[in-house]
Amino acid sequence: MSDAITDAPLAPLTTLRLGGPADRLLRTDSTEELAELVRAADADAEPLIVIGGGSNVVIADEGVRGTVIQIATRGIEARFNADGRVEMTVQAGEPWDEVVARAVGDELAGIECLSGIPGSTGATPIQNVGAYGQEVSSTISSVTALERASGEIVEMPADGCGFGYRSSRFKGRSEFVVLAVTFALDPSAEAEPVFYAQLADALGLGQGGRAPLAVVRETVLELRRSKSMVIDPDDPDSVSAGSFFTNPILTADEMRALERLAAETLGPDVAPPAWPAGYGTVKTSAAWLIERSGFSRGYGDGPVGLSRNHTLALVNRGGATTADLVAFAREIAEGVCDTFGVKLVPEPVFLGHSW
Repeated sequence: MSDAITDAPLAPLTTLRLGGPADRLLRTDSTEELAELVRAADADAEPLIVIGGGSNVVIADEGVRGTVIQIATRGIEARFNADGRVEMTVQAGEPWDEVVARAVGDELAGIECLSGIPGSTGATPIQNVGAYGQEVSSTISSVTALERASGEIVEMPADGCGFGYRSSRFKGRSEFVVLAVTFALDPSAEAEPVFYAQLADALGLGQGGRAPLAVVRETVLELRRSKSMVIDPDDPDSVSAGSFFTNPILTADEMRALERLAAETLGPDVAPPAWPAGYGTVKTSAAWLIERSGFSRGYGDGPVGLSRNHTLALVNRGGATTADLVAFAREIAEGVCDTFGVKLVPEPVFLGHSW
């Protein structure tokens, strides 16, 4: 464990480069020590926040009270299970894209489309991260976590994690601290079938076609770079938290209402994108709604704006505050609601303040 830092700046630990200080910051590379630090803070009723790569958090300008622990644990163990799949147990602090790169290099399929996503592995089940037709929950077999109420370390099977679209039982709640994640991956030199249209087109495949793992990974990285969705110090549009809003999940009635408004506003031949989302619901595109509510790529003339390469990314152009970011995000969300009657929901976790 590194020495505790008091009044510690947190902005440098985030991809948005925003937010005030923590009363105390600790960094640990030991899973056992991480559990003990959390138990000690809880025993003293001390406010506690645990962070990883800082890629999906929005920290208040005033900072956060109490202790912040930055997880820097490392370690990957792989073994065959009874089904012939390879179970890879990854410590929470492992950088996620390095895990994907290792899986691809070892010819293990299942997470290749999640290449280039920033942050740490421990955050992946919390957000149920997904991209290009894959979600991490489809490969997770279990999550090892510290249950704070009991102080015990528990192993939670995937069906006990409450996975949903960009959500889980861990998101926005503090009952558990994720310590490690176990993924079940398929030994294969080829990626899983590709159904996401943009990726399939870039690979020159038909829907459901397959390609070598390494080719899929590189193609995903190229697509993400074109949208400034890979952290790059030379790309100012990558100073973001990735997609700021989730794609709305609507009931059938809400979708019909949206289609009527779109036809009235944009013309009878214009229809919003729609994909089945299960249980009679429909997912539509937040980016489509934002763009057609008058917010184009690059919108905004202040320190915060929309990325020039991706409508869903809110970018810190330099000199911004968290208050600037939140005000801008609310402008976007209110514009969409006024135009189409759809409420946008932020994807990042807010620390020290709320949406």
